[in-house]
Amino acid sequence: MINPVRYIAVFVAFLTLNLGYSIPASAQAAGCTAPKPVCAARAAVFGISSFEPLGSAVRIGPGLLVTNRHVVADQLGAKVFLAGSKELKATVVPTRYRGDLVLLKVENLPAGPILQTAEGPNDGALFTIGADIGRGTVRVYAPGETIKSPAEGKPLARLHHSAYSQPGNSGGALIDRRGNLIAITAAGGEGRNDAIPAREIAVLRQESGPAFSADSMAIGLAYRDCFEALDARQQPGRPPPLSDAKAGHIDVRCRASNNRQLIDSAGQLLGRARRFDMAVALFETSLNQDPNAINTRLGLAVTLHLARRYKDEIPHIKWLLGVMPEDAQVLRFAIQAGKWGGDADLARQGMTLLEKYHPRMAPAARRFLDAPARGIPAPR
Repeated sequence: MINPVRYIAVFVAFLTLNLGYSIPASAQAAGCTAPKPVCAARAAVFGISSFEPLGSAVRIGPGLLVTNRHVVADQLGAKVFLAGSKELKATVVPTRYRGDLVLLKVENLPAGPILQTAEGPNDGALFTIGADIGRGTVRVYAPGETIKSPAEGKPLARLHHSAYSQPGNSGGALIDRRGNLIAITAAGGEGRNDAIPAREIAVLRQESGPAFSADSMAIGLAYRDCFEALDARQQPGRPPPLSDAKAGHIDVRCRASNNRQLIDSAGQLLGRARRFDMAVALFETSLNQDPNAINTRLGLAVTLHLARRYKDEIPHIKWLLGVMPEDAQVLRFAIQAGKWGGDADLARQGMTLLEKYHPRMAPAARRFLDAPARGIPAPR
C-alpha cells in the first residue's frame, strides 16, 4: 500500500516498498483455503510494477486492468507479471479522475475471468487478493469485515474494513465470499484498511482517454512531488528544521494530489514539525473528503493532543470510541483530554473502558485521573 510517513507508533497510513527486484505473480498458487469463488478470483489479479516497485491490478475487461493511481504516479507505463516469470508491458490510460484509481491497457494479456462488481455495504466476510512479496505470487489474505461504510454524499469516500492487507496489495481486489468485486484495495494500517468502492470504476472509465493527457500528467506530478517531499524528510539522521518554504511546498503539492493518504501523511509530518495549524487543516481536508476515515480522524486527534487543544480533540475522541472502544491510545487520550478539556464524563468513560480492556494500565491512569488538576500543559 502507499508510502508511509509514521506519525506515532499507532498510526500507519502508508506502506513503503523499496525492493530492488520484481516478482512473478501466479494466480494458480496452491494452498488457498478461502471459499472456492474467492480462490478462483485470483486469476483476475496481477502483480505490477511502476512508480512503486510492486503493486497489484485487477482485470476489468479484455486487456484492461485497474490499479491505484499512487502505484503509477506520473509514469506512462507499468510491467504486469504473469505466471512463470513472464512480463507484459502496460500503458497507463490518461485520466482526469481525482480519486486513487487509474486504468492500464495491456496487449496480449491472456484471457481470464472478469470479476462481477457488487455494491456495499457488505455485512459478511471480505477478502483482499493481491501480490505477495515474500511468496512471489498472488494470494488471498485472511478475511475481515466492514468497519465503516462509505460516507453518503462523498464521491471519494471509501469502504473501511479489517481484511488483512500488506505491502504490494495496492490496486488489488477486495471481494466477498461469492467472489464479487466490492472495492479496490488502497491503503491502511494497524488493522484499519480502506478500499475504493467498485462503483467508482465506472466513473473512472468515463473520465479516461487520450483527451485527458494534460490533466493526467498534472495529477501524476502532484503525486510524485508529494511523495518526494515527504520522503526527503525520512532520510537517516535527524532532518534539518522545516523551513516555511518547504512546509508550504508539502502542503500545496500533497493537497494537489487529492489523495487522502498523502494529505494525511503531510499532516503527520507537519504535526511532528510543530506546525499544528497547518497539520490540523490538512486532516480536516481529508475528513471533508471521507468523514468515516478512521486513521485520518486518529491522526487529527493525535495532532490536537500534541497541540494541547483538548476541547477541540474531544469530539473526535468520542467518535473514535464508538468505532474502536478497545484501543489503548484512544482510551488514554479520552482520559487525558476529558480531564484537561473539561469533560469529566468522557474521562470516566475512558477509565471504565481501560479497566475493562487493559486492566494493567488502569492503576496509573486512575492515579492521573484522581490527582488534582494543575492546569493544561503547554503545547509540546
